[in-house]
Amino acid sequence: MTRELELAASLDRTRERLAAACRAAGRDPADVMLLPVTKFFPASDVEILYRLGCRDFGESREQEASAKVEQIDVPDPIRWHMIGRLQRNKARSVAHWAYAIHSVDSARLVAALGTAVEREFDEGGRRDPLRVLLQVSLDADPDRGGVLPDDIPALAETVSGTAHLELRGLMAIPPLGADPAASFERLAQLHTELLRAHPAATELSAGMSGDLEIAVEYGSTCVRVGTALLGTRPIN
Repeated sequence: MTRELELAASLDRTRERLAAACRAAGRDPADVMLLPVTKFFPASDVEILYRLGCRDFGESREQEASAKVEQIDVPDPIRWHMIGRLQRNKARSVAHWAYAIHSVDSARLVAALGTAVEREFDEGGRRDPLRVLLQVSLDADPDRGGVLPDDIPALAETVSGTAHLELRGLMAIPPLGADPAASFERLAQLHTELLRAHPAATELSAGMSGDLEIAVEYGSTCVRVGTALLGTRPIN
């Protein structure tokens, strides 16, 4: 089987799985985006998925993502999502190519992104704001990143007050060994609280290959799928 046929089959399976999850939750499948996560996979896989209709792609390593952005030449723009932890010194690069970033968790990172995006605007590198999702820590583990729940309101205000950044919602990854349902339920509660102050922050990035059905049940609007779509990642 060629790689194109392999990816076409897995994309069909994943789309049907997502549609079934939406039906079970009484939701419209159009309200939940499938975000292929292409970390460790070649630019050629992105191009295949693009030909199969995908326009949004997630990357978690700035250097790898930047290289793919430069390699890929397609007629319609790809919307690149930065979903991994980001060091402040990489903000300029991400500001150049990212449609959205799902992993903002500190005021210092917000400041770095704000400065970088403003520079991109001034130099003509982009014309639309960088969409920002706050990554929430559900276990207070500093090694895994994320803003603590009690600190979400202040960080949300910081993003909203920064020119050329647009607060779009929340993202989280269930803690290792935790019950995904309990994690996504807690995330949904935090999202409801955020929406009271920021009604436009409607996006909820939650769920991956192993737990997307549970995430959809608890209101996810974006599932980040790598393994189920592209296969086991190469060792890197």
